Amino acid sequence: MKLDHKRIAALFAAVALLPAGGAAVAQESQWRPFVSVTGAYEGSADLDGGGDFSVWNAFLRGGATRDLGGGNGVGVTFSYDYNDYSFSNPTAFGGVAPWNVVQRYGVAVPLTFGLSDGWSIGVVPSVDWFRENGAKSGDSLVWGAVVSGTKRFADGNRIGLGVGVYDRIEKTQAAPFLVVDWRLGERWRIVNPLAAGPTGPAGLELDYTLGGGWDLGVGFAYRSTRFRLSETGPVPNGVGVQNGYPVFLRGTYRVQDRMALHLYGGVVTAGDLRVEDSSGNRLIKVDYDPAPFVGATFVARF
Repeated sequence: MKLDHKRIAALFAAVALLPAGGAAVAQESQWRPFVSVTGAYEGSADLDGGGDFSVWNAFLRGGATRDLGGGNGVGVTFSYDYNDYSFSNPTAFGGVAPWNVVQRYGVAVPLTFGLSDGWSIGVVPSVDWFRENGAKSGDSLVWGAVVSGTKRFADGNRIGLGVGVYDRIEKTQAAPFLVVDWRLGERWRIVNPLAAGPTGPAGLELDYTLGGGWDLGVGFAYRSTRFRLSETGPVPNGVGVQNGYPVFLRGTYRVQDRMALHLYGGVVTAGDLRVEDSSGNRLIKVDYDPAPFVGATFVARF
């Protein structure tokens, strides 16, 4: 169960198909590049059976989107994640850290198709490589797509449903989700959490606009990571999993529409760590106590 969301494909095709001179420059300017950088720390959490763990996270996203008119759009997003785990006396794992540094590389191609009466269809195919250092890239492939249908109303409110279907290293999973951006008043609205942030987008958030570029949010999300383990670790070529439900507060400062700094604090609840063998059969599942976390995400559009 993992949702995930979002540079550069089609640019050469766009240049080739457009007329020369000023028209080409005008068309190229319709592409909107973006970048986001996230740093987060999940503090020490006690593991059932003894020991504890913590993790430093860094997420980088970069890409571009283009509005094709008529409610249609296209984009490409490149993603990189770095997760540095630290374990202390993990008794349930035999006193040995089940994994250490985990990295992810990925690309997604978000597509939007406008229909009539405010309806649109979104399709986001993606391919990722998610692995601990020392694991084979060829055994670390995660691929799939998110498909959603949304309705935009005359007042700008938007709501819809979607499903993400992924082949996630020895396991295929599907997860439905709600798409929402709904104003409850002049200052209040309900939205999905920021996709590039430390919580991920699979959840709901209540936002309040303070003014002066500031707004606040409170929400919850579901976050799951699944990755191939090192060939030389305790379970060679196995699978590692971390699941949890972040509950968080967010404060955001926006500089017009082009830049924003999001600050997070919260706790990961109902978390667990799992180790599976190379075929995806569960070997160990360990619950962990609520873990505090802090994070910051900077987003810029050009």
